[in-house]
Amino acid sequence: MEEDREQIARWLDALYAGTKTVTQLDAIIRAETFDLPTDAMDVVNGLPPGRYTRTRLCDQLNSAIVGRGLSASLGTHD
Repeated sequence: MEEDREQIARWLDALYAGTKTVTQLDAIIRAETFDLPTDAMDVVNGLPPGRYTRTRLCDQLNSAIVGRGLSASLGTHD
């Protein structure tokens, strides 16, 4: 759904506002405050621990989204 994709894009923009890297925990906490869709939260909660640049985080998210067959609803992100 387009609304879900836009919500994820807003979450990513807010997550990286003023910083180049975030932790897995940063991503999870911010996703909870953005009330992401359940499928998106499952993907975010499945992120491996570590620090992420936006590119690396998007690669991880996109791999999980495609792997779970959710690209039609959640799209891919950059």
